Amino acid sequence: MARSLKKGPYVDEKLLKKIEGKKPQTAELIKTWARRSQIAPEMVGFKFGVHNGKTHIEVLVSEDMVGHRLGEFSPTKKFVRHGGKMQKEMETKAKEAEIASAQAAKAAADAAGAKKAAAPAK
Repeated sequence: MARSLKKGPYVDEKLLKKIEGKKPQTAELIKTWARRSQIAPEMVGFKFGVHNGKTHIEVLVSEDMVGHRLGEFSPTKKFVRHGGKMQKEMETKAKEAEIASAQAAKAAADAAGAKKAAAPAK
């Protein structure tokens, strides 16, 4: 459910105090736990350390991010790929096949280069 237009966007007051009077180029990382705070136009150019539950993830705010929440750019869950043992085996076979084809292509290119070098010039 969206926030009422009458209330306006929610921006944490402490966060605004931290960036007040600072320039984006000279400011260091600003650590925050306010994931629910919306990104205001005044925040563009600043680096925020947004807490994801374990560590602070560095987020550089750009103009495209205005109106979004800080928490959107700091994922809380680590994605572990799908599959398992069978998927891992398939990936290693595919990687080996790719390496073999690259080596074959390189050998063919070297052989073609050697033929050109061995041919007498007219």
